[in-house]
Amino acid sequence: MLNLRDHFITTERPYKEGTVEVFEQHVQTSKIEIEKAILSITALGLYEAELNGQKVGDVMFAPGYTYYPHNLHYQTYDITTLLHEQNALRVYLGQGWYCGRFTYDSKTQIYGERPAVAWIFEVTYTNGTISKHTSTDKDVTVIPSPYAYAGFYDGEVYNENAQLPTYPPVPFLGKLPKVIEKNNISVKVQEKMPIHAVIHLGDTTILDFGQNFAGLIEINPVYMKSDVLTLRHGEILNTDGSLYTTNLRNAKAQIIYHKSTSGKKYRPRFTYMGFRYVELTGCEYIDGILTAYALHSEMERTGYFKCENAEVQRLYENQIWSQKSNYVEIPTDCPQRDERMGYTGDGHVFALTGAYNFDTEKFWSKFLKDIRYSQSDNTENYVAAIVPALGPEGIGFVNMLGWGNAVTIIPKMLWWQYGTDRYLKEQYESMKAHIDCEIRHMGEKDLWIAPNLGDWLTLGKDIRYMAIHNGPVSNAFIINDLRIICMAATRLGNNKDAQKYNCQLERCLKAYIKTFVDKDGKMLDPYQGAYVMALRFVIPKSHLWNQLFANLVADIHQNGLQTGFFATEHLLPLLADNGETKLAYDLLLQPTCPGWMYQVRHDATTIWERWDAIQPDGSINETDQNGNNMVSFNHYAFGSVGEFYYRYILGIQPAEPGYTKIKIAPIVDERLGKVKGSYQSRAGKIEVAWQISNSTAIFSILTPSETELILPDGNCRQLSPGRYTMDCRI
Repeated sequence: MLNLRDHFITTERPYKEGTVEVFEQHVQTSKIEIEKAILSITALGLYEAELNGQKVGDVMFAPGYTYYPHNLHYQTYDITTLLHEQNALRVYLGQGWYCGRFTYDSKTQIYGERPAVAWIFEVTYTNGTISKHTSTDKDVTVIPSPYAYAGFYDGEVYNENAQLPTYPPVPFLGKLPKVIEKNNISVKVQEKMPIHAVIHLGDTTILDFGQNFAGLIEINPVYMKSDVLTLRHGEILNTDGSLYTTNLRNAKAQIIYHKSTSGKKYRPRFTYMGFRYVELTGCEYIDGILTAYALHSEMERTGYFKCENAEVQRLYENQIWSQKSNYVEIPTDCPQRDERMGYTGDGHVFALTGAYNFDTEKFWSKFLKDIRYSQSDNTENYVAAIVPALGPEGIGFVNMLGWGNAVTIIPKMLWWQYGTDRYLKEQYESMKAHIDCEIRHMGEKDLWIAPNLGDWLTLGKDIRYMAIHNGPVSNAFIINDLRIICMAATRLGNNKDAQKYNCQLERCLKAYIKTFVDKDGKMLDPYQGAYVMALRFVIPKSHLWNQLFANLVADIHQNGLQTGFFATEHLLPLLADNGETKLAYDLLLQPTCPGWMYQVRHDATTIWERWDAIQPDGSINETDQNGNNMVSFNHYAFGSVGEFYYRYILGIQPAEPGYTKIKIAPIVDERLGKVKGSYQSRAGKIEVAWQISNSTAIFSILTPSETELILPDGNCRQLSPGRYTMDCRI
């Protein structure tokens, strides 16, 4: 039985942020024929293993990021083809999330004082004998590290020729996680990124890759004409053409590389950047010296969309790239600045869109486990805004509403999208604990009345406004939690729980309407996010609902799009589901700020954090002149509009969980031109294409399951699995 727990080692080096240790073990194999060789390895920190100079596996940032007090992943690699008679195993150990610099307030040693690594190198021979070599064997040594520094935010300083002092290996005496388990999803380099343009500014060269992405730069020293080069990464350029980095805040996002005498290519091991542009100094740029690669967690692409409207298509590609950039082991907020943390709110807002784009079941399965483990250690049992939690209490309850609700929203999404109630079962006690915490804090008023972030980043409604007026949004999330737990309890046969939470739901509904809605169907906090969340999550269809909806529509006609992080996901679907399809398209195509096409027309290649990240005059919206500005150009929350592409433009929706029965109801608009797209569901591939000609919409449909087709003229047809062509007047 594999037991890595007994083999953790570290060194005697006093802690210094950014250090990398390098362990080496020499293994001689027998001349007997080898059947198989396996390396099982993990770390508190990050590791990369090499055998005989070749990287073992293709995983980045192994063993991954978990809630270290509770669980840790390991990987097992088949290294048979890498074996020689004399073998050198080299293991690089970085600090990573475990004890390196992490979080916007530059915390270090969050989970432990120093990194540690453990491995078992096992060779099986054809005669049945097995030789084992472990990290705690006496022949393991520490050799000089080529890293003067390595960290997620500041990058790497790499010098193979340096002889940095070493410290001997020692057993790791720190606290080990409760569970060490095999990982089934990892971050990997996914694609090579072509250079779009080369810009020369005096002694500086800037490479434009034409696309904002999360990734890294590989350096080929063969082309270097000097001894040291420096790379700085950024998302945007200043008006004079130089690299803009103010929005990175305290992240240097740089590589300092000293030319290797070996001629071996250098690729960062323990960092990645979010960037479109790279500034090269200290060395002349020559074709072939730098190669860029995008990376993200491994996921199979399942959704596709194409249309003739170039701006609508560009927006679709932008949300795809923001997902790639932010599904990096955890659902991050952004890949570039001193943050890159697992935000639960950003995660659930985009989760449905992301599940159309890619098969995200394994990604969310892992993150839901992170939620459970993180939640189990805090005294109130809430789900924090950031997961894995940054210590037992995470980030306090005040930041939870809108964020921690991922604990209910994501399992429900997975049930509908993938047809398994496994996550409702696994997360059930976690959901209950979180909701019970909400109920305790609501008290006898059956409402949450306290500062919160509300519909975050609504243009014109700052944090001070939302601290006072967040109630309609915050309590809508609680009511949605109660609806989901009632559904889950009923489905899982927990009737007593269903009754308990349904009674609480009824009390909350009454309190919500009494407190936040007037008799004329107007929200007492009259911003669009309040209307959208009340209509989507709270108010049942009724005369009151109709009044609220009419008031929302009137507000949109007067003011355009005015929603933030949370309400934006639901705005276009809410309109399209209730007869306002043209208005939904008008908002999608709105070219002014706030609006998606405004971003596209300002050369966005990913989704912005703020609607007004770039202002109409072309200047960058630096929200805080004291160095704490919050203006990311790669933040996927407003990319939740991708849901509208799949579920409304293409019309692909599950009628039953897992698409065992399907609803296809495209809404059409001639401003898009020809449209086609597909989704690879668990039931099979669904394809929809449409075009408009002479006031007739022509459809081509492929469905793998029994399907209800609703055409734009209101006609409904029942389809068996197969391919169909049809049309209707519009």
